[in-house]
Amino acid sequence: MRDTSLDLREYWSQSSHKLLDALETSPEGLSAADASSRLSQYGLNVLEARERASALRLFLSQFRSPIVLILLFATGVSAIVRDWADALIILTIVLGSALLSFVQEYRANGATEKLRARVTVKARVLRDGRPEDIPAEEVVPGDVVLLSAGSLVPADGVLLEATDFYVNQAVLTGETFPVEKRVGAAPARAGLAGRTNCVFMGTNVRSGAAKVLIMRTGAGTAFGEIAGRLSLRPPGTEFERGIRRFGYLLSQVMMVLVLVVFAVNVFFHRPVIDSLLFSVALAVGLTPQLLPAIISINLSKGAQSMASHGVIVRRLEAIENFGSMDVLCTDKTGTLTEGVVQLDNAFDVQGQPSEEVFRCAYLNAYFETGLANPLDEAILAHGEAEMGGVSKLDEVPYDFVRKRLTVVVMEREERLLITKGALDNVLAVCSHLREGCERVPLDEAYLAKVQERYVEWSGQGFRVLGMATKAVSPQPAYTRNDEHDLTFVGFLLFFDRPKPGVGQTISDLAALGVDLKIISGDNRLAVLHTAESVELELKGVVTGSELQDMGDEALWQAVERVNIFAEVDPNQKERIILALGKTGHVVGYMGDGINDAPALHAADVGISVEGAVDVAREAADFVLLKQDLAVLHEGIVQGRRTFANTLKYVFITTSANFGNMFSMAGASLFVPFLPLLPKQILLTNFVTDFPAMAIGTDNVDRELVDSPQRWNVKFIRNFMVTFGLVSSVFDYLTFGTLLLVLRATTDQFRTGWFLESVVTELLIMLVIRTRKLFWRSRPGKYLLMGTVAVGAATLVLPYTPVAGLLGFVPIPLPTLLVLGGITLAYAIASEVAKHLFYRRVQS
Repeated sequence: MRDTSLDLREYWSQSSHKLLDALETSPEGLSAADASSRLSQYGLNVLEARERASALRLFLSQFRSPIVLILLFATGVSAIVRDWADALIILTIVLGSALLSFVQEYRANGATEKLRARVTVKARVLRDGRPEDIPAEEVVPGDVVLLSAGSLVPADGVLLEATDFYVNQAVLTGETFPVEKRVGAAPARAGLAGRTNCVFMGTNVRSGAAKVLIMRTGAGTAFGEIAGRLSLRPPGTEFERGIRRFGYLLSQVMMVLVLVVFAVNVFFHRPVIDSLLFSVALAVGLTPQLLPAIISINLSKGAQSMASHGVIVRRLEAIENFGSMDVLCTDKTGTLTEGVVQLDNAFDVQGQPSEEVFRCAYLNAYFETGLANPLDEAILAHGEAEMGGVSKLDEVPYDFVRKRLTVVVMEREERLLITKGALDNVLAVCSHLREGCERVPLDEAYLAKVQERYVEWSGQGFRVLGMATKAVSPQPAYTRNDEHDLTFVGFLLFFDRPKPGVGQTISDLAALGVDLKIISGDNRLAVLHTAESVELELKGVVTGSELQDMGDEALWQAVERVNIFAEVDPNQKERIILALGKTGHVVGYMGDGINDAPALHAADVGISVEGAVDVAREAADFVLLKQDLAVLHEGIVQGRRTFANTLKYVFITTSANFGNMFSMAGASLFVPFLPLLPKQILLTNFVTDFPAMAIGTDNVDRELVDSPQRWNVKFIRNFMVTFGLVSSVFDYLTFGTLLLVLRATTDQFRTGWFLESVVTELLIMLVIRTRKLFWRSRPGKYLLMGTVAVGAATLVLPYTPVAGLLGFVPIPLPTLLVLGGITLAYAIASEVAKHLFYRRVQS
């Protein structure tokens, strides 16, 4: 740094040229080489220094489970007493299980990172004097960043240039409304709100444009300091909380059981080491330790599947909400309509086509440099206007309060202010209108005629803007305060055609149990025309002005019966979303503009599109690669499939665990030896994990996709108890048959129960994965292949050379046939139990 005496701790109180000099940069930004060097020096512009989990770190994370650590400790004890064979076998099984989980998670994490990289937030910086879009995390101190309406501020900085620049910084200061930022030093002791020449990471630009010198990045920003002190973690989804509570409950119950089993075995004078290993292995076999990994893998596979259908998942945990969504709120532009806005024509006050009005609109759109929008693009695409001798003097950017955009131009020594915007907002600053070549007062009679034309055109589906002009005198700069006493000159009519086939898509969403509601800032008549064009059934309409007068209770009633909200502002959009949530709905909101950010945050499922402004895309849980309800429909289907497959594992593991818990505990009490050796329990758990890993690719029955699915702890608990008890009944039947009927030896008992345990768990996986008769619902290819392969390998295992090391012996054919009969009876009983269970649930 050149000026080492400059105190950068209070950089907002210094002049911009001193700061540029201290950071060894210029208003044209850094060179690519300097930026690369500083990135190495300062690190990534993120709140926490993060690095992608290495393969080794991810593998070691598989051993975080306390139960696994206890098991490894017990294995070490076994080695100390020189029981080398058992210690080695158990260690091999534990490592194999960890490796299986690691491979799946590593692949899933890599695929997910690639998907998220497609929708990463960008920052526009000046590099070597040229604008360049880079990932926001690569911004460094000394960078010069260009900001405009809709931009997320990537780091803390000071303004070098600003034009009507307003920033929403409520996330830091709690200020309700956007605040204006200006160039010029602030007091040294100023707080965040008083630093009017600064912008901060995590805030967003509401209107205007600015050039900013970046001073602090990452954890050094104001946002980073606050986040570091608070260490806030976003609240988990309903699904996450439910899984966590349920897992804790199972683990606590099983740990108590394990302690009891260990104490009883010691009381009966069985070997202490064997009893300890048995108890801990029992815990490993019973606890749903793979549940977090299975959920992560399933959600990642679901994200990949959704990406192939044009939906990028930014937050994996939101997939559950996507599947549960029963109300979708969206604007009409780009979803119900083609999103390709066309200028139909420019009309004067009398409603006649006017080249002069078009020329004013063309100049306004041509010189506009703030928020890019399809309306200006449509004007410029409509045709060209004569531009000779016209130069731009200033601009008052568009914002969502004024709903106007103004440019000031000079032509032949005359200065002309040209304003374009929402008709009512333009008329609000007009005192006259142009009738022919005359400038006449805008009285009630003329105003009524203007409104009459507006209503007629809006009813035909046109979006109507107003144009106004005013001759102005020379002055250094022009602001919104100059928008007064204007002359209304005419109308601009835009048309956005309804998408072909969108009516069918709306019907398809309804078939999925998703109710569509339109929330639009456009006027009521235009919205109604669009809804009619796409054959959306009209259930009721509420306008922004009516919403303003509604209390919360009245709104809760209205959102249930109304499906069109028109002329609403951003805060009202958010209020509608919150009201729907209060009435018990899982709400999705689809938006792509600055004014959609509050609603996207409030919704259970925030949906944006790839071309959305930064603040909208960052607020969303899902990003569509194409702004199309058909893409969203497919995304909902994929989300529900992912959720259904995740719940399958929950059902399978909890019911099997609950049954085995009773069976193992009971057997250890009355059988005069350990029912299964620790290594055999772990092997059972290990081999059944193989097909379970493929559940994420399983086929899903249509009825699980046709309606929203929600996490239901009571339902899962009842399911677990029902099928767990069925499992225990047949376990005890197996015990009795082996001991009392077949007079099996200790090794034959263990081998027979091992075979029956693995085969029945594989079979029950196929039975309870569907509500139909299991042979009428075809499982996924990989699930079926894994199940058959593991089942065949299990049956062959007792006849292989390694059987003796694992404590297995060959089983006589009659014993195999008897076990096969018990297994068949178990499958039939499970089918009957499933039929009765779902019939009772549905009644």
